[in-house]
Amino acid sequence: MSLSSSARTGLHRHNVNVKGDGLPAGGPLRHLVRFTVYVFLPALAGVAMWTLWWGWFSPVDLALFVGFYLMSGLGITLGYHRFFTHQSFRTTRWITWLLGVMGSMALQGPVIWWVSTHRVHHQHSDDDEDPHSPNAGRPHGFGDTLRGFVHAHIGWVLEYQPRDRSPQVRDLLADPLCVHLDAWFPFWGVFGMVAPAVIGGSVTQSWWGALSGFLWGGVVRVFLVHHVTWSVNSICHLWGSRDFESRDESRNNVVVGLLALGEGWHNNHHAFPYSARHGLQWWQFDLSWIVIRILSALGLATHVRTVPIERIEALRRR
Repeated sequence: MSLSSSARTGLHRHNVNVKGDGLPAGGPLRHLVRFTVYVFLPALAGVAMWTLWWGWFSPVDLALFVGFYLMSGLGITLGYHRFFTHQSFRTTRWITWLLGVMGSMALQGPVIWWVSTHRVHHQHSDDDEDPHSPNAGRPHGFGDTLRGFVHAHIGWVLEYQPRDRSPQVRDLLADPLCVHLDAWFPFWGVFGMVAPAVIGGSVTQSWWGALSGFLWGGVVRVFLVHHVTWSVNSICHLWGSRDFESRDESRNNVVVGLLALGEGWHNNHHAFPYSARHGLQWWQFDLSWIVIRILSALGLATHVRTVPIERIEALRRR
Protein backbone atom coordinates (compact mmCIF):
# COMPACT_ATOMS: atom_id res chain seq x y z
CA MET A 1 0.00 0.00 0.00
CA SER A 2 1.25 3.49 -0.78
CA LEU A 3 1.37 6.46 1.53
CA SER A 4 -1.42 9.01 1.44
CA SER A 5 -0.74 12.23 -0.43
CA SER A 6 -0.48 14.21 2.80
CA ALA A 7 1.99 11.70 4.19
CA ARG A 8 4.11 11.82 1.03
CA THR A 9 4.05 15.61 1.14
CA GLY A 10 5.21 15.70 4.75
CA LEU A 11 7.88 13.12 4.01
CA HIS A 12 9.21 15.14 1.08
CA ARG A 13 9.09 18.61 2.57
CA HIS A 14 10.68 17.76 5.89
CA ASN A 15 13.05 14.98 4.81
CA VAL A 16 11.63 12.54 7.34
CA ASN A 17 13.94 9.54 7.57
CA VAL A 18 12.25 6.26 8.48
CA LYS A 19 14.84 4.06 6.78
CA GLY A 20 17.72 4.80 9.11
CA ASP A 21 18.05 5.90 12.71
CA GLY A 22 17.19 9.54 12.14
CA LEU A 23 20.83 10.61 12.01
CA PRO A 24 22.04 12.54 8.97
CA ALA A 25 22.34 10.48 5.81
CA GLY A 26 25.77 10.42 4.20
CA GLY A 27 29.04 8.90 5.36
CA PRO A 28 31.25 11.44 7.21
CA LEU A 29 28.45 13.46 8.84
CA ARG A 30 26.57 10.34 9.93
CA HIS A 31 29.67 8.82 11.53
CA LEU A 32 30.54 12.11 13.22
CA VAL A 33 27.08 12.38 14.79
CA ARG A 34 27.12 8.71 15.84
CA PHE A 35 30.57 9.13 17.39
CA THR A 36 29.48 12.26 19.25
CA VAL A 37 26.19 10.91 20.62
CA TYR A 38 27.15 7.33 21.39
CA VAL A 39 30.92 7.46 22.06
CA PHE A 40 32.08 10.97 22.97
CA LEU A 41 29.12 11.87 25.19
CA PRO A 42 29.29 8.63 27.22
CA ALA A 43 33.04 9.15 27.67
CA LEU A 44 32.43 12.71 28.81
CA ALA A 45 29.73 11.44 31.14
CA GLY A 46 32.19 8.98 32.66
CA VAL A 47 34.68 11.78 33.34
CA ALA A 48 31.96 13.91 34.88
CA MET A 49 30.75 11.09 37.12
CA TRP A 50 34.27 10.42 38.39
CA THR A 51 34.43 14.02 39.61
CA LEU A 52 31.76 13.10 42.18
CA TRP A 53 34.54 11.51 44.22
CA TRP A 54 36.28 14.88 44.41
CA GLY A 55 33.25 16.70 45.74
CA TRP A 56 32.23 18.33 42.46
CA PHE A 57 28.50 17.84 42.80
CA SER A 58 26.32 20.60 44.16
CA PRO A 59 22.62 20.67 45.06
CA VAL A 60 22.08 22.63 41.84
CA ASP A 61 23.70 19.80 39.87
CA LEU A 62 21.47 17.27 41.61
CA ALA A 63 18.33 19.27 40.87
CA LEU A 64 19.30 19.68 37.21
CA PHE A 65 20.14 16.01 36.82
CA VAL A 66 16.90 14.77 38.43
CA GLY A 67 14.74 17.37 36.69
CA PHE A 68 16.05 16.76 33.18
CA TYR A 69 16.23 12.98 33.76
CA LEU A 70 12.53 12.91 34.60
CA MET A 71 11.67 15.33 31.80
CA SER A 72 13.46 13.46 29.03
CA GLY A 73 12.72 10.04 30.53
CA LEU A 74 8.99 10.74 30.59
CA GLY A 75 9.34 12.14 27.09
CA ILE A 76 10.39 8.63 26.02
CA THR A 77 8.13 6.51 28.22
CA LEU A 78 5.02 8.67 28.26
CA GLY A 79 5.50 10.41 24.91
CA TYR A 80 7.42 8.38 22.36
CA HIS A 81 6.26 5.01 23.72
CA ARG A 82 2.81 5.02 25.28
CA PHE A 83 1.36 7.99 23.38
CA PHE A 84 2.94 8.15 19.91
CA THR A 85 3.70 4.43 19.44
CA HIS A 86 0.82 2.63 21.14
CA GLN A 87 -1.72 5.47 21.35
CA SER A 88 -2.77 4.28 24.78
CA PHE A 89 -4.37 7.64 25.57
CA ARG A 90 -5.35 10.86 23.85
CA THR A 91 -4.38 14.37 24.81
CA THR A 92 -4.41 17.97 23.63
CA ARG A 93 -2.28 19.22 20.77
CA TRP A 94 -0.05 21.35 22.97
CA ILE A 95 0.68 18.42 25.28
CA THR A 96 1.34 16.30 22.19
CA TRP A 97 3.91 18.90 21.15
CA LEU A 98 5.37 19.00 24.67
CA LEU A 99 5.73 15.21 24.83
CA GLY A 100 7.48 15.23 21.46
CA VAL A 101 9.89 17.94 22.61
CA MET A 102 10.65 16.12 25.87
CA GLY A 103 11.28 12.88 23.99
CA SER A 104 13.58 14.65 21.53
CA MET A 105 15.63 15.97 24.45
CA ALA A 106 16.57 12.37 25.29
CA LEU A 107 18.61 12.24 22.05
CA GLN A 108 17.33 8.80 21.06
CA GLY A 109 16.30 9.79 17.56
CA PRO A 110 13.38 11.64 15.95
CA VAL A 111 9.89 10.61 16.99
CA ILE A 112 8.81 9.05 13.66
CA TRP A 113 11.92 6.87 13.36
CA TRP A 114 11.68 5.85 17.05
CA VAL A 115 8.03 4.87 16.70
CA SER A 116 8.61 2.93 13.47
CA THR A 117 11.44 0.97 15.09
CA HIS A 118 9.40 0.10 18.15
CA ARG A 119 6.36 -0.96 16.16
CA VAL A 120 8.57 -3.32 14.13
CA HIS A 121 9.92 -4.66 17.43
CA HIS A 122 6.41 -5.57 18.54
CA GLN A 123 5.50 -7.13 15.21
CA HIS A 124 8.63 -9.30 15.22
CA SER A 125 9.58 -9.51 18.87
CA ASP A 126 12.57 -11.84 19.33
CA ASP A 127 12.52 -13.16 15.77
CA ASP A 128 14.97 -12.41 12.97
CA GLU A 129 13.14 -9.20 11.95
CA ASP A 130 13.36 -7.67 15.44
CA PRO A 131 15.70 -4.64 15.25
CA HIS A 132 17.15 -5.24 18.72
CA SER A 133 16.51 -8.75 19.98
CA PRO A 134 19.16 -10.40 22.18
CA ASN A 135 17.66 -13.80 21.42
CA ALA A 136 16.85 -14.05 17.69
CA GLY A 137 18.81 -16.77 15.95
CA ARG A 138 21.13 -17.34 18.89
CA PRO A 139 21.70 -20.45 21.04
CA HIS A 140 21.64 -19.91 24.76
CA GLY A 141 25.32 -20.40 25.66
CA PHE A 142 27.10 -17.76 27.74
CA GLY A 143 28.97 -16.30 24.77
CA ASP A 144 25.81 -16.14 22.66
CA THR A 145 23.91 -14.46 25.47
CA LEU A 146 26.69 -11.90 25.91
CA ARG A 147 26.78 -11.12 22.19
CA GLY A 148 23.00 -10.88 22.12
CA PHE A 149 23.03 -8.52 25.09
CA VAL A 150 25.57 -6.19 23.46
CA HIS A 151 23.63 -6.19 20.18
CA ALA A 152 20.27 -5.50 21.86
CA HIS A 153 21.70 -2.88 24.20
CA ILE A 154 23.75 -0.67 21.90
CA GLY A 155 25.07 -2.65 18.92
CA TRP A 156 21.87 -2.26 16.92
CA VAL A 157 22.02 1.53 17.33
CA LEU A 158 25.42 1.65 15.63
CA GLU A 159 24.20 -0.38 12.66
CA TYR A 160 22.52 1.30 9.71
CA GLN A 161 19.21 -0.42 8.98
CA PRO A 162 18.04 0.47 5.47
CA ARG A 163 14.60 -1.13 5.73
CA ASP A 164 11.78 1.23 4.71
CA ARG A 165 9.46 1.46 7.71
CA SER A 166 7.05 4.04 6.29
CA PRO A 167 4.07 1.63 6.41
CA GLN A 168 4.41 1.40 10.20
CA VAL A 169 4.00 5.15 10.68
CA ARG A 170 1.44 6.30 8.13
CA ASP A 171 -0.56 7.91 10.93
CA LEU A 172 2.40 10.03 12.09
CA LEU A 173 3.51 10.93 8.58
CA ALA A 174 0.01 12.26 7.88
CA ASP A 175 0.06 14.45 11.01
CA PRO A 176 1.75 17.85 10.39
CA LEU A 177 2.58 18.23 14.09
CA CYS A 178 4.44 14.90 14.20
CA VAL A 179 6.31 15.74 11.01
CA HIS A 180 7.24 19.11 12.54
CA LEU A 181 8.49 17.47 15.75
CA ASP A 182 10.51 14.98 13.71
CA ALA A 183 12.12 17.74 11.63
CA TRP A 184 13.05 19.79 14.71
CA PHE A 185 14.64 16.86 16.58
CA PRO A 186 18.22 18.23 16.28
CA PHE A 187 17.18 21.59 17.73
CA TRP A 188 15.42 20.12 20.75
CA GLY A 189 18.22 17.63 21.32
CA VAL A 190 20.75 20.48 21.52
CA PHE A 191 18.31 22.52 23.61
CA GLY A 192 18.20 19.69 26.17
CA MET A 193 21.98 19.95 26.53
CA VAL A 194 22.21 23.74 26.62
CA ALA A 195 19.26 24.48 28.92
CA PRO A 196 20.77 22.94 32.09
CA ALA A 197 24.00 24.85 31.40
CA VAL A 198 22.10 28.13 31.17
CA ILE A 199 20.11 27.37 34.32
CA GLY A 200 23.20 26.25 36.25
CA GLY A 201 25.14 29.35 35.22
CA SER A 202 22.24 31.66 36.07
CA VAL A 203 21.64 30.14 39.51
CA THR A 204 25.31 30.08 40.54
CA GLN A 205 26.25 33.24 38.62
CA SER A 206 29.38 31.50 37.37
CA TRP A 207 30.84 29.86 34.27
CA TRP A 208 31.80 26.92 36.46
CA GLY A 209 28.15 26.44 37.37
CA ALA A 210 27.24 26.53 33.68
CA LEU A 211 29.81 23.83 32.88
CA SER A 212 28.66 21.70 35.80
CA GLY A 213 25.03 22.09 34.74
CA PHE A 214 25.94 21.05 31.20
CA LEU A 215 27.73 17.95 32.44
CA TRP A 216 25.16 16.74 35.00
CA GLY A 217 21.88 18.00 33.56
CA GLY A 218 23.02 17.38 30.00
CA VAL A 219 25.75 14.84 29.35
CA VAL A 220 25.41 12.52 32.35
CA ARG A 221 21.65 12.66 32.16
CA VAL A 222 21.62 11.70 28.45
CA PHE A 223 24.09 8.90 29.13
CA LEU A 224 21.93 7.36 31.86
CA VAL A 225 18.61 7.82 30.03
CA HIS A 226 20.17 6.11 26.99
CA HIS A 227 21.33 3.08 28.91
CA VAL A 228 18.21 2.77 31.02
CA THR A 229 16.07 2.79 27.86
CA TRP A 230 18.36 0.33 26.09
CA SER A 231 18.17 -1.94 29.15
CA VAL A 232 14.51 -2.52 28.32
CA ASN A 233 15.65 -3.96 24.97
CA SER A 234 18.45 -6.06 26.43
CA ILE A 235 17.96 -6.89 30.13
CA CYS A 236 14.17 -7.16 29.89
CA HIS A 237 14.44 -9.81 27.17
CA LEU A 238 16.98 -11.87 29.11
CA TRP A 239 16.52 -11.61 32.89
CA GLY A 240 13.43 -11.25 35.03
CA SER A 241 10.05 -12.81 35.71
CA ARG A 242 7.36 -13.80 33.23
CA ASP A 243 3.87 -13.31 34.61
CA PHE A 244 2.20 -13.85 31.23
CA GLU A 245 2.73 -16.23 28.36
CA SER A 246 3.89 -14.46 25.22
CA ARG A 247 5.50 -15.47 21.94
CA ASP A 248 8.73 -13.72 22.91
CA GLU A 249 11.15 -13.63 25.84
CA SER A 250 9.95 -10.36 27.37
CA ARG A 251 10.40 -10.17 31.14
CA ASN A 252 9.56 -7.99 34.12
CA ASN A 253 12.66 -6.60 35.80
CA VAL A 254 12.31 -4.71 39.07
CA VAL A 255 15.46 -2.57 38.75
CA VAL A 256 14.69 -1.50 35.18
CA GLY A 257 11.07 -0.97 36.17
CA LEU A 258 12.12 1.66 38.70
CA LEU A 259 14.87 3.34 36.67
CA ALA A 260 12.85 3.39 33.43
CA LEU A 261 9.82 4.98 35.13
CA GLY A 262 7.63 1.90 34.67
CA GLU A 263 8.94 0.55 31.35
CA GLY A 264 10.75 -2.38 32.97
CA TRP A 265 7.49 -4.28 33.50
CA HIS A 266 8.14 -5.46 29.99
CA ASN A 267 6.39 -8.82 30.03
CA ASN A 268 3.23 -7.05 31.19
CA HIS A 269 3.62 -4.63 28.31
CA HIS A 270 4.09 -7.32 25.67
CA ALA A 271 1.05 -9.16 27.01
CA PHE A 272 -1.06 -5.99 26.75
CA PRO A 273 0.79 -3.65 24.33
CA TYR A 274 -1.86 -0.94 24.16
CA SER A 275 -2.41 -0.60 27.91
CA ALA A 276 -1.40 2.76 29.34
CA ARG A 277 -0.55 0.97 32.57
CA HIS A 278 2.50 -1.32 32.64
CA GLY A 279 2.82 -1.94 36.38
CA LEU A 280 -0.21 -4.19 36.80
CA GLN A 281 0.47 -5.22 40.41
CA TRP A 282 0.14 -2.75 43.27
CA TRP A 283 3.84 -3.07 44.05
CA GLN A 284 5.00 -2.58 40.44
CA PHE A 285 5.82 1.12 40.60
CA ASP A 286 4.92 2.85 37.34
CA LEU A 287 5.59 6.60 37.41
CA SER A 288 4.46 7.03 33.81
CA TRP A 289 1.06 5.58 34.70
CA ILE A 290 0.80 7.91 37.69
CA VAL A 291 1.41 10.90 35.40
CA ILE A 292 -1.26 9.65 32.99
CA ARG A 293 -3.70 9.36 35.89
CA ILE A 294 -2.92 12.94 36.92
CA LEU A 295 -3.42 14.19 33.36
CA SER A 296 -6.70 12.30 33.22
CA ALA A 297 -7.88 13.81 36.49
CA LEU A 298 -7.11 17.26 35.09
CA GLY A 299 -9.04 16.52 31.91
CA LEU A 300 -5.85 16.58 29.83
CA ALA A 301 -5.83 12.85 28.97
CA THR A 302 -8.84 11.01 27.60
CA HIS A 303 -9.61 7.58 26.15
CA VAL A 304 -7.05 6.02 28.50
CA ARG A 305 -6.71 2.36 27.54
CA THR A 306 -6.38 -0.23 30.32
CA VAL A 307 -6.95 -3.96 30.69
CA PRO A 308 -9.89 -5.36 32.69
CA ILE A 309 -8.78 -7.29 35.75
CA GLU A 310 -10.71 -10.34 34.53
CA ARG A 311 -8.59 -10.52 31.37
CA ILE A 312 -5.39 -10.03 33.34
CA GLU A 313 -6.22 -12.93 35.60
CA ALA A 314 -7.32 -15.11 32.68
CA LEU A 315 -4.02 -14.65 30.87
CA ARG A 316 -1.72 -14.79 33.87
CA ARG A 317 0.74 -17.68 33.75
CA ARG A 318 -0.18 -20.53 36.04
